[in-house]
Amino acid sequence: MRRQYDEEFKRQTARYILEEGKSVTQTARELDISKNTINNWVKKYKQEPEIRNKQKFRNENHQLSELQKRIRDLEEENAILKKAMHIFAKDQR
Repeated sequence: MRRQYDEEFKRQTARYILEEGKSVTQTARELDISKNTINNWVKKYKQEPEIRNKQKFRNENHQLSELQKRIRDLEEENAILKKAMHIFAKDQR
């Protein structure tokens, strides 16, 4: 027997995957729905302006957090190099 899902459920499932970054496989397991079915829903609904805008916002947030992490790493590397420079400068005196 084939289950029927209403359009709003399909849209919400696709939005959940795209906005929250959940995997299709994990969502399929949670909802007990075929992975292929959910993939089709995602393909269909990701073109909607509302979902597309939120996905873009999520990608920008992800990019921002990656850049912030990179800045922290570079600042830490810079601090280590400054300490090493002081140690080597002491040895030469």
